[in-house]
Parts: sequence; C-alpha cells; structure tokens
Amino acid sequence: MSVDKTRAALPGAEWPLPEQLERDPSASLRGCRRLLILGRTGSGKTTLGRELAAALTVPHVELDALYFGPDLSTVPLQVLRERTTAAIAGDRWVTDGNKSAVRDLVWPRADTVVWLDYPLAVSLWRLARRALWRTSVLKKQAATSGSRGSFASQLLSATKGVLTALRSHRGQRRRYPKMFSDPANRHLAVVRLRSPRATRRWLARVKPASAGGP
Repeated sequence: MSVDKTRAALPGAEWPLPEQLERDPSASLRGCRRLLILGRTGSGKTTLGRELAAALTVPHVELDALYFGPDLSTVPLQVLRERTTAAIAGDRWVTDGNKSAVRDLVWPRADTVVWLDYPLAVSLWRLARRALWRTSVLKKQAATSGSRGSFASQLLSATKGVLTALRSHRGQRRRYPKMFSDPANRHLAVVRLRSPRATRRWLARVKPASAGGP
C-alpha cells in the first residue's frame, strides 16, 4: 500500500486518535492548517511544499532557506530559531524540512505531517540530476567570470547531499514512526507516501477538495 496511516501499524496504537478525528490527510486536507513535509534529501520536499502552499493559498516556509546564506554559508543556531519562530507564527502554512535544531518549534505548531518515504534510489537519482544541472550552469558561469570558487562549493554540496541521503535512509524509517507515536506528537495527523507516483495520486485526490481552503 503506497499511502498509510503510520500509527495504525504500531503495536497498541489506535486510529484515529481523538486529536485527529477531524483530519484524514490521506483522503483530504480539510481541517489541515499547518502542514510539515518530511523526507530524505532529494525526495522533493520543497517542490511539494510549494505546490501545496499554492493550492491552499498559504505561505510556504522552506527551513533550508532560513538556514543557508550565500555560497552555502549558514546562520548561527539562535538566528535560525528566531527566523523559524517568526516564519511559523501564522495560523496557516506549509513547511518543509527535517532540521532537528528547530523540531521543538515546528512539530508542536504543525497539525499534519506529509512523510515522503521514498526508496533510496529515488533520492540518489534526483540528487545526481540536480548536481549535473548545477555543474552545467556553474561551468558556464565560470567560463564567463573566470572564477571557480562557486563551482567547487557546489560540487562539495552535491557530495554532502548524497552522503546525507545515505545516512538518513534507514534512520528516518526507524525514528519517525517512534516519534509519531510519542504522546507529545499525538496531535499530528500523518500521511506516509512511499513513491513519487503515490504522491502524484495523493495530490490529485486532495487538491480539489482543498482549493477552497480547509
């Protein structure tokens, strides 16, 4: 089954939980006001986040954009937390990202999780395609400007992305179900999408019902 309610498969778990009786994100986004998209590097979290936010006419918050600056520089942790707090202060939004440093801020505010739990090969293929595209663009820029600094940093970023995907593949599958069953996260309604095809079908199912707003 490509879409499941993660808690239903956990020993001793009830479905639906009392906090989620008004929400079933596997079928509709009605009642889902603050959505968090999770998944491995290269799974397409940001692309899905933008599409969902546009369909729901709500702000889209990309956690990576709050963390990274020019040339892959990063902001201090306190700055990231301040930016995140401000970005998710509204009543409705779509956020994407796995940043553990701000999980204590984002998860309590979210009411719905969309988990892109794709096979590892999907993430690696997408990361490779992204790296090839960036390399092509940067080669053209380097030929024009004579500078190769940005080219080298992007290659390093692509390598880190692949390593991150490899490390997180099994880790997320172990951790997330346990985290979703934690009493502190009982308010979260979870839809688990196991392939890009499942995500496309899910989008086709939920977007029309959500167009007018939950």
